[in-house]
Amino acid sequence: MTPERHDADFQAPPGLANRHLQTLLPRLLPAPSPVLSWETLALPDGDVVELCWIAPGPADEDAPLFVLFHGLEGSVDSPYARQLLTAAGERGYRALLMHFRGCGRHPNRRPRAYHSGDTADAHWLLTRLARRYPRAPRIACGVSLGANMLLKLVAEDAQREFPALHGAIAIAPPVDLAASADCLERGFARVYQRHLLGALKAKVAPRLDAGELPLALSSRDLNGLGTLRQYDDAVTAPLHGFAGAADYYRRASAGPRLAGIRLPTLILHAEDDPFMPSRLYQDVTLGPGIRLETSRHGGHVGFIERRGGRLASWLARRVGAQLDGWAGATPSMREAFSRSDS
Repeated sequence: MTPERHDADFQAPPGLANRHLQTLLPRLLPAPSPVLSWETLALPDGDVVELCWIAPGPADEDAPLFVLFHGLEGSVDSPYARQLLTAAGERGYRALLMHFRGCGRHPNRRPRAYHSGDTADAHWLLTRLARRYPRAPRIACGVSLGANMLLKLVAEDAQREFPALHGAIAIAPPVDLAASADCLERGFARVYQRHLLGALKAKVAPRLDAGELPLALSSRDLNGLGTLRQYDDAVTAPLHGFAGAADYYRRASAGPRLAGIRLPTLILHAEDDPFMPSRLYQDVTLGPGIRLETSRHGGHVGFIERRGGRLASWLARRVGAQLDGWAGATPSMREAFSRSDS
């Protein structure tokens, strides 16, 4: 296999090509309302993550699995999550979303949170799913922060004897975290930064006041953090063993690891994504398993097209097409995977 770079077939509707319109439009459109089933997964360190399954699942125990990892402060209520889970479920996949620690219905238990490079919880989930459904192909999809995490996991998985996954889809991954932090400090993108910071602070503040977090930080200090870089330097890095924001960004970014990826992996990127530089992949070496599709427009996890006279999610259509292709290969894939997992 050789790495492939392609133009995505996404076309923004006339008048709706603006990067910020595309970023915000998904929040204004009706989203599917699938029936959901919740599960709490215990982690090795005594913490938990909450899983959300599309219900009912396929009757066939060997049906392929679709595991979704959300973005920063996302959840199953994020518009893209409903769209993608529904698209997978309609195609016969057993679909679920893993909430990162503290992003579900309840706070997490340990004095920590989650971050862009934290692959341990996702890998723990995937190994549990492999035991629960031993002959089911496992496909994962990550969005934004979850996409960077997923690519890092896939790169790490290449060093393991048995694969945790059989295919991956990364939507808008910020594979250079430092560059993304810079982008969010400029122009209108500061609006997104302010929104994300507000959500992060609201979650950390009560735990900080209760003395649950080992941080040398007061509530006043927390309120004074004005950028995501400052937040990562004061909260994310010390909570998770990094020397500071720069160390965190360097060690957690997936970009330098992409060259080693052989697993079939689709990356979807918009050149006008306000969360990252337009030439994000110009100097990145892609591994032989990667297919990179870029579009001129799309914003950050936007990709809203006009279909059948209505505005609709191109992401759901494109991911659905990829899942259709992989589902068509599952008989031979399943045989190969059952041998590798045994």
